[in-house]
Order: sequence, then C-alpha cells, then structure tokens
Amino acid sequence: MAHEHKLAIFRGAVKFKSNVSKIWGVFIFLSVVTIIEVALGIVRPDFLIDNRFLALKLLNWIFIILTIVKAYYITWDFMHMRDETTGLRRAVIWTSIFLISYLIVLILIEGDYIFEVYKSGFIKFDF
Repeated sequence: MAHEHKLAIFRGAVKFKSNVSKIWGVFIFLSVVTIIEVALGIVRPDFLIDNRFLALKLLNWIFIILTIVKAYYITWDFMHMRDETTGLRRAVIWTSIFLISYLIVLILIEGDYIFEVYKSGFIKFDF
C-alpha cells in the first residue's frame, strides 16, 4: 500500500505538484534562511549588536530563532515527521522544545556568570 506524502509547506500556503518540486521548494527556503544568517554574520548591524534582550544581543536571538526554524523544516519535511502519528510527533517536538529551552537557560546563566567573573576581576590561584 503506497503512502502519499503531503505536498504542501507553510501549513498549506505553498503547494507543489510532485515530491521532487517540494524537495526543491524546501531546499530553496532553507537556503534563503541560511543566506540571511550568513549575511547577518558578515554585516553584523550595529543596532542588533547594541540592543539586548534577556542578556543576549538581538543578533544572537535572531541566529537562535533562524536555526530553530531550519531544524523544524528539516525534521518536518526531509525526515517526514509530518506523515507520522500524532503521538510520535508530539513526543519528538515536546522533547526538543524542552531540551532547547533548557540549553538556552543554561547558556544564559553560565554566560552571565562568566561575564561577571571577568568583569569583577579574575584572580588566578598561585600555587
């Protein structure tokens, strides 16, 4: 019994006629997101570096968000997560959301701690 894959992305906003055209569509979308990330990394606009939100520069938040978007579409379309059962999708997605949130909190806490240590003066032990 052949299973037909859904040929739409962006919640049905863009539809494709074949699997090959869908793969190319997702590839182009992921390429555009990557080009935006690389361009922002090269240009590094001052207004994104000078402004902060939750102890991180706005540029870092943009990188985090764009990386999560790319990971979502790679998993959803290339790994065919959209065609799996609801229980498996939820198990994978909620676990990923929990782990990503946990890692972001750890990065914020540890980064702030290291910043404060170097800001207040680092004293090396003299044995």
